[in-house]
Amino acid sequence: MANPMLASNQRETFDIIQPGHDYTSITEKITGISMSPKVSPVWLLGVIFALGMAGVMATGMIITILFGVGVWGNNQPNGWGFDIINFVWWIGIGHAGTLISAILLLLHQNWRTSINRFAEAMTLFAVVQAGMYPLLHVGRHQYAYWMFPLPNSMELWPNFRSPLMWDVFAISTYLTVSAVFWYVGLVPDLATLRDRSTSRMAKVLFGMAALGWRGSALHWRRYMQVYLLLAGLSTPLVLSVHTIVSFDFAVGIVPGWHSTIFPPYFVAGAVFAGFAMTILLSVPLRAVCNLRDVITMRHLENMGKVMLATGLIVFYGYIMEVFFGAYSSNKYELYMTFNNRMFGPYAWSYWMLIVCNGIIPQVLWMKKCRTSIPCLVAVSISVSIGMWLERFVIIVTSLSFDFMPSSWALYHPTHIDWMIYLGTMGFFTLLFLLFCRILPVISIAEMRELIHHQKHVHGGHDAPGSHQHAHSHASH
Repeated sequence: MANPMLASNQRETFDIIQPGHDYTSITEKITGISMSPKVSPVWLLGVIFALGMAGVMATGMIITILFGVGVWGNNQPNGWGFDIINFVWWIGIGHAGTLISAILLLLHQNWRTSINRFAEAMTLFAVVQAGMYPLLHVGRHQYAYWMFPLPNSMELWPNFRSPLMWDVFAISTYLTVSAVFWYVGLVPDLATLRDRSTSRMAKVLFGMAALGWRGSALHWRRYMQVYLLLAGLSTPLVLSVHTIVSFDFAVGIVPGWHSTIFPPYFVAGAVFAGFAMTILLSVPLRAVCNLRDVITMRHLENMGKVMLATGLIVFYGYIMEVFFGAYSSNKYELYMTFNNRMFGPYAWSYWMLIVCNGIIPQVLWMKKCRTSIPCLVAVSISVSIGMWLERFVIIVTSLSFDFMPSSWALYHPTHIDWMIYLGTMGFFTLLFLLFCRILPVISIAEMRELIHHQKHVHGGHDAPGSHQHAHSHASH
């Protein structure tokens, strides 16, 4: 009698990697992207465009440093504008990488294997974009190091009650742990690149980065111990980092901010936006690099399911915000929720937010939409726009109309604001394109594990020691 669990594993393995691959073919497919001497015209055009956008960002940042943050649209009472809106947006995008890498690893979800490497890279690059905004927002940029608890001649210590300080520690911790987790996962693949490189310089560089990896049983044992330990450390970060970011608002008494719903729905929104960006990166990646047999529709459908689940949590948060505003009987909250956000001068952003994040993602209930690439891309773009609008609504509408009508003022971003924001998108794209050209975008060692399981369930039994054979090839 057939084992139903074995049959289920067989179907799952075939869904996440197409049959016909062996250890050699999967290694050549993945390493061929970064080790090929030919440069793809699509990649080259992307790099040129991204460089131009990064130059726009650099120009905007230089103008800001030379002339101060007065060149931004920030005013009184809008002390926060594009700087914090884009900071929170980029931090949210970085959440999917840690979730895919750490939590799905601990839950033994094999479908993470083909997407975890570039999702982790996406996390690092997004956090880099986010980290630039608090540094620029300081104003006196030469004293930005005062935010760190370092001894200095003026004996000035950080005010740990300031939300700005919370952001500094959240970003630095998140970036450090994510970078270490990403690098540890790269070590076996760096050894593969070292052994397959024909250039002497490449062999030396990859050899140094591989830390003397030889693929021995002791190496694998220590690797798995460290990898699982880092996964355990990274898992709380998914909840803690964006919770801390939400406290920037929740601890304030500004109408529309002082709410306990912020931490959970900020975290859900971060995963929501992060998976949308992962889909937007994986679709062109699988097409341009011919990775359709390893980044399959199973991966895209599962990411669509996660987007649907987190989108429902976010939509519930929007409903609760309206409920709390009505139930509190607080005249300031009532005015902010109904008169201002729904029907005020920024009402267009609120209703676009509801459509982008609440209505459009509901098409993912249908399997036909979850398995349609154009539909997934359209929903992901909608979610990315919607999550940016969410931050715009929370920050701008609340600050523009606070307690005293005498201090009300509308917020209008300047061209410098737009230059820095659009430029960060270009800089993010540039970093991602360089990563795809230099390092394996998919984990070779973990894909070998899938090949081993596929052969096991398809062919019954492998030769003795085949499992160790799969590991030993990770450095050849």
